[in-house]
Amino acid sequence: MTDATTLTRPAVLILLGPPGAGKGTQARMLEEDFGLVQLSTGDLLRAAVAAGTEAGNRAKAVMEAGQLVSDEIVLAILKDRMSQPDVARGIILDGFPRTAGQAAALDDLLAATDQKVTAAISLEVDDEAMVGRVSGRYTCAGCGEGYHDEFKQPAVAGTCDKCGGTTFKRRADDNAETVRERLSAYHAQTAPLIAYYDGKGVLERIDAMGAIDQIRRTLSAIVSRVSA
Repeated sequence: MTDATTLTRPAVLILLGPPGAGKGTQARMLEEDFGLVQLSTGDLLRAAVAAGTEAGNRAKAVMEAGQLVSDEIVLAILKDRMSQPDVARGIILDGFPRTAGQAAALDDLLAATDQKVTAAISLEVDDEAMVGRVSGRYTCAGCGEGYHDEFKQPAVAGTCDKCGGTTFKRRADDNAETVRERLSAYHAQTAPLIAYYDGKGVLERIDAMGAIDQIRRTLSAIVSRVSA
């Protein structure tokens, strides 16, 4: 795949897509292909609290009080993290921003260091196909190897290909009704973000119903183009 050294400027990527669209898988591949670092707000908060940074201590006090961490604190933690040398090639944001207001605040944060969102990439899927994709998932209880009722069953029925285990489990929320509710909530929440980044001219749409490797190639081509 693309060599990380081909990027002429750091990338700031935002991956958009409903649960099960493959954001996590594709983010890991972008890390491999370009030397980017995926940053999730949950991981950032936990790391800042553990490190005892100023923003981390503020977040800890808020969380211990049972309240939601403010956008201001999240942005302060993100700012601290982006100053570290391992993110010099660029970042992939996971779980932030979630609203147009947060997107505007992120733009301001980036502008302070002469950066901007390179691309907001929407992994677009067919909702009903996603219901089948997500609700059919299950994993080996022993090693965590993933399977699917339709797309990937063990070679020997009831026996994990990887570890030979015979016990499997499903996530309680991986059922058709819950998946439909999550998809509906995603569309309602993300529609303003799609419009926001479209208006900024940085929105990219990808058909995420195809093969993983094909999606990877499409994403790599986009990142190479927008970071040139």
